[in-house]
Amino acid sequence: MTDSTRILEEMNDRSREVFRRVVEGYLESGDPVGSRTLTRTLSEKVSAATIRNVMQDLEFLGLLDSPHVSAGRVPTQLGLRMFVDGLLEVGDLDSTDREKIDATLGNASGDVGTMLDRVSTALSGVTHGASLVLAPKHEAPIKHIEFVSLGHDRALVVLVFADGHVENRLFTPPAGQTPSSMREAANFLNAVAEGRTLSELGQAVRTEISKRRQEIDSLARDLVENGLALWTNEGGQNERLIVRGRSNLLGTEEEEQDLERIRTLFDDLERKRDIAEFLELAEQGDGVRIFIGSENKLFSLSGSSLVVSPYMNADRKIVGAVGVIGPKRLNYGRIVPIVDYTAQLVGKLISDRG
Repeated sequence: MTDSTRILEEMNDRSREVFRRVVEGYLESGDPVGSRTLTRTLSEKVSAATIRNVMQDLEFLGLLDSPHVSAGRVPTQLGLRMFVDGLLEVGDLDSTDREKIDATLGNASGDVGTMLDRVSTALSGVTHGASLVLAPKHEAPIKHIEFVSLGHDRALVVLVFADGHVENRLFTPPAGQTPSSMREAANFLNAVAEGRTLSELGQAVRTEISKRRQEIDSLARDLVENGLALWTNEGGQNERLIVRGRSNLLGTEEEEQDLERIRTLFDDLERKRDIAEFLELAEQGDGVRIFIGSENKLFSLSGSSLVVSPYMNADRKIVGAVGVIGPKRLNYGRIVPIVDYTAQLVGKLISDRG
């Protein structure tokens, strides 16, 4: 249970109604709501002094704030979160809004990018806010992959897919990586990429890592059991096999060969772990057209709010999201069903395209 949910459940009916009326009044007008205004709208007839006491309690809880000494109250960030989570009454999608969205997306021709541009236009037009559309990443088989260093903390992965699609994604490489290590990672991946999607390629690398780890375990088992060696940080990223008194304890050529084999396998294991990390970062990296119809700086603006909903493909897998960015005093009751409906519609169109 979140803190806001707990606070809401502990409120009495009067406090809950005063809080709800303040938030609804603020969302509708943008102005602070005073006690005298509430005396005309509350279901229970109480004095302005009583309402002021309740509002002071809500302010003490961090749910309301008073912009000026003699003014009414407005909801705080915590108060808005609690209202949206526990008190927001979401109505049905307005028929006019539905028609506008349907009209914009009704023509399903063109590629996915064109369709998502229309989604962005529809959301912006209907809500008068900035729209956010997270596009699905391409899942065709990979033909070629290349990593390009852009600096010590920035790199680009270029993905060429078998269907001719080319995608560039920016990511932050693991610390200590060099252009040569990136080339080595790309060479390995290109050798095993044929016919595999990016996620399948990641699974193939993880399988290779598991096989190498099992080989090392098998070779090292006897050495460890005989007290000739021990693990440090076993299973971790910096694990090592420490050999005790190697010159005295390792008497046979076979044991020497095992140690050399373990060293070689360790080197290979570390390379594959680096490659797996590269691939994971590339899969999560920013595509060149993720945010459509809005700019990243909107997220850092004080007083902005985001209503977002994921959409799914035919396999019920979340592949993207649509949303609306606007001021804190969004008409949440209207925006939520618009975003929800648009996400469902996009998911259906994506599924129909296979």
